[in-house]
Amino acid sequence: MLCVLTATLLIAQDWQTSQNLPAVDFTGLTPAQKALALKVLRSNGCPCGCGMKMAECRTKDPNCSYSKALAAIVVDSVKKGAKEGAVLAAVDASPLMHRAAPKLLESPVVIPIDGAPFAGPKDARVTLVEFSDFQCPYCAQAVVKLNAILKAYPNQVKLVFKQFPLDMHSQAALAAAASVAAHRQGRFWPLHDAMFADRTHLSRQTILAMAGSIGLDTKRFEQDWDSPAVKQAVAREQMEGEKAGVEATPTVFIDGQKYNGGLDLDVIRPIIDAELKRK
Repeated sequence: MLCVLTATLLIAQDWQTSQNLPAVDFTGLTPAQKALALKVLRSNGCPCGCGMKMAECRTKDPNCSYSKALAAIVVDSVKKGAKEGAVLAAVDASPLMHRAAPKLLESPVVIPIDGAPFAGPKDARVTLVEFSDFQCPYCAQAVVKLNAILKAYPNQVKLVFKQFPLDMHSQAALAAAASVAAHRQGRFWPLHDAMFADRTHLSRQTILAMAGSIGLDTKRFEQDWDSPAVKQAVAREQMEGEKAGVEATPTVFIDGQKYNGGLDLDVIRPIIDAELKRK
């Protein structure tokens, strides 16, 4: 679920070859010690649930507290003269390596949705709330999966979109504000689809061109886009996400319950069916 700043292939190469990792201080290590630390970080998985190695997680998700803390343990152990086995033992001794698996559905929280863009029937029995980032590759993949869910439950499920632009994405906040401005003209979803379709080339110029192509009043759009009110709306939704426990994108809530499973229809269908039955 976690996002990257540059093209996925380039980043995948970087974490395996770079001599530096975000927020990892190798100061004081000899070249041999640094090589050992990097070997451990590149070879062992991060327990945050991302499915990546620790070095990969540091590169692709610099905000991950798990890989950051474990990298510090690795560097400290190596600096004290530990060999690879002892370094791995120090990592394994950390409580972070043995956290309990998250529940598929967490306890419900209140997420304000009035006025937010949604797809599906207004009075749907089940509400999905997605916190998303327009530059996130995983969010782009989620678009197809969420559309499949809506198609499977045309009268029973609605999807509410909430903004959660990540700091690591240089154009994410710009795109978020643009989508809010488009929503003011009732054209959120067309711009949503256009930006996700070309998420690696988002800029003010390209987004403005998209706005024109979907029929927005571009003069009004730019005024709203740059307005304090729109920027505040984006910031407010980010705070709502943080309060609800959002740590990465995309994060989906089912009737206020944070969902920690896959978005493929065959995976989420039993959860939605159970929710419908419960209601």
